[in-house]
Amino acid sequence: MKKFLCVILAMMMLFALLAGCANDTAKDAGTNDTSDAGSDVSDLKVGFIFLHDENSTYDKNFMDAAKAVQAKLGLSDEQVMFKTNIPESSECYEAAAELVDAGCDLVFADSFGHEDFLIQAAEEFPDVQFCHATGTQAHTRKLANFHNAFASIYEGRYLAGVAAGMKINEMIENGDITADQAKMGYIGAYPYAEVKSGYTSFYLGAKSVCPTVTMEVMFTNSWFDIALEKEAANSLISNGCILISQHADSEGAPKACEENNVPNVAYNISTISMGPNTALISSKIDWAPYFELILNAVLAGEEIPTDYCMSLSDGGVVLTELNEAVAAEGTKEAIDAAMEKLLAGELHVFDTANFTVNGETLSSYKADVDSDASFTPDTEVIADGYFHESEYRSAPYFDIDIDGITTK
Repeated sequence: MKKFLCVILAMMMLFALLAGCANDTAKDAGTNDTSDAGSDVSDLKVGFIFLHDENSTYDKNFMDAAKAVQAKLGLSDEQVMFKTNIPESSECYEAAAELVDAGCDLVFADSFGHEDFLIQAAEEFPDVQFCHATGTQAHTRKLANFHNAFASIYEGRYLAGVAAGMKINEMIENGDITADQAKMGYIGAYPYAEVKSGYTSFYLGAKSVCPTVTMEVMFTNSWFDIALEKEAANSLISNGCILISQHADSEGAPKACEENNVPNVAYNISTISMGPNTALISSKIDWAPYFELILNAVLAGEEIPTDYCMSLSDGGVVLTELNEAVAAEGTKEAIDAAMEKLLAGELHVFDTANFTVNGETLSSYKADVDSDASFTPDTEVIADGYFHESEYRSAPYFDIDIDGITTK
């Protein structure tokens, strides 16, 4: 009996020992799982390279998004570094190298012309992630640590165009202008695909509710020049434009519109404070969702998408507050209806049934999607009756001059 009890006791002790070992193993496994899931947020450091400073509406939009994500993730000021007024030159590479030397795990640059210099840094520092807005080369370069991002902002501009068209309809109904005087003005920085895509989508949005609308575009050949943008706005107004919009980065045009009592649709920020009597609405890319995505990817040790396009559905494309004091009656409802169709896939901004080129409807078009120095068309982008913008790469490639829009 004693021998039997000893055997039972020994077995119980063995089971207890095995159970303890199993628990310790489970705890160790759990600890390893947490470690493998990513780094502590306190170890993260990120650097941002901006073409201008907060006086540029374009750069301020990025800065505001970066600060919002910094607050959301609980990053200290020492963990987030800004480099401002960095031109599209070798100074961008130098700024990126300095951020790497400062310990940054990720470096982001915000201007198209920064791309070549950021790629140079990515090739030199393979252990650091580099992300770039508006660029075109990531999907062909295929560097593991270099990434492009943009958004389907043409959808936001289309919706802002709906607000413009509704305002013009009101002006026609009130007898302020006749239907054949429905000419908008648009200030573009450069005749690039990004700008053409933007002003064409804005025009098509306005045309969807005001069929007689036309538009005149004036280029400043500068992303940020307050005096030139204001001068261009005044010139367009003198040429008979009864509403002004823009793809340029200063407050020059909105202020000119307020001085001339001409309705204005802006970009990147709400301009109601500087144009309470004329500002209608603005479209913008909200970069916060992308910044959160790439920072969390670095923390988790996961891959960052090579070429990422944000949209209306994920909060990357937004409209600022509608100025009800200026907007025509029914504007919000018209925007909401168009947005619902865009989100459902029932409406396509560049539906070829809604525009012509030299009087003809397009059934085929090859765009320069895989960028090269000669801008060689390489990809068929019209299918199912519409131009598939930002589907083959995130950065815009709509570069068509359509009827109804004149440029100078």
